[in-house]
Amino acid sequence: MAGEQYAKDHPGFSVNVIETSSDDCQTKLTTCANAGDYSTMPDIVLMQDNSYQKFLLSYPDAFTDLSSMDINWDDFGALKQAYSMKDGVHYGVPFDNGGCIACYRTDVLDEAGYTVADLTDITWSRFMEIGKDVHEKTGKYLLTSEAAGGDTIMMMIQSCGANWVDDEGKAYIAGNEVGEKCVDIYAEMIQNDVVKLVNNWDEYISTITGGEAAGVINGNWITATLMSTEDQKGLWEITNLPKVDGVDSATNYANNGGSSWYITSNCQNVELAMDFLAKTFGSSTEFYDAILPETGAVACYLPAGESTVYNEPNAFFNDQPIFATIVEYSSHIPAFKSTPYHYEAREAVNTAIVNIVGGTDKAAALDEAQSTLEFKMTE
Repeated sequence: MAGEQYAKDHPGFSVNVIETSSDDCQTKLTTCANAGDYSTMPDIVLMQDNSYQKFLLSYPDAFTDLSSMDINWDDFGALKQAYSMKDGVHYGVPFDNGGCIACYRTDVLDEAGYTVADLTDITWSRFMEIGKDVHEKTGKYLLTSEAAGGDTIMMMIQSCGANWVDDEGKAYIAGNEVGEKCVDIYAEMIQNDVVKLVNNWDEYISTITGGEAAGVINGNWITATLMSTEDQKGLWEITNLPKVDGVDSATNYANNGGSSWYITSNCQNVELAMDFLAKTFGSSTEFYDAILPETGAVACYLPAGESTVYNEPNAFFNDQPIFATIVEYSSHIPAFKSTPYHYEAREAVNTAIVNIVGGTDKAAALDEAQSTLEFKMTE
């Protein structure tokens, strides 16, 4: 669709789209880099934000410096820009929005005597109080979370502008004061039937679609799962996340997911590739208006959130203009120290949490997670 729009003003222009799984894309890049030959790389590639830093750090010569591109970078949130930057240099054009939302079943909340307004701009301690009450009155969990994934704890710490690495990028799990606050709150919510901790993604989805959970917090892409449950239409509403108590930098906003476009060093016409991305993904509200209803892709281009299309009421979410809200939320997400070892850190910390809930001493569990991440960083 971007190619078709650009071709209206650039006759003869076309794009050849090749779909490759994320894992295969990363394997191909690694193979090319190790061989010192990028000639088989595409002109432009889409990569997950959480994966990209590892490749930029390891293979900086694989990507093109986009700093001279005709884009107002401030039309994208600070965090979204940071995902594809190194030493102040832009290497990516932000695309889909990973801004997080909290979604709640209004019928369950009503049964317990609450509304979504009661869960807006709150702290996690208040969330826990409400969650206990909701569970006692309805038998429902106010939040569902996946034990194997670790999304929840990552959203919590990153909403504070913090991470499981220090300013130098070294493992920082043990002794991480902000991280420990997040772990304490999260473990307590699991132990008090506020959070339903499940084993895998399929179980996570079934707690939502089956009605066991009255709430879900994740990247806004979770709306697609919710909207697949037609019998729950009109029963859900969204708001922002709870924020971590006792942390000065804490916010009610976080990110989980998203991706950006990169021009590879194999591109044969960098000027054309830059202009194409700049005039579509980088600046066109018309383009984002067109792809939202067709593909469900939510922009992180902030001006798009002001359009009529983005402000249309969504019947599934009780007529809230959820897409405008999501874009607005994404403008508030704090930047944090990103790491090439995002997934390794997430796995190590999540294992620690499962062990803590199971009775392991917290300090011992976090020390083990620290050692695990340090080892992963040497591989």
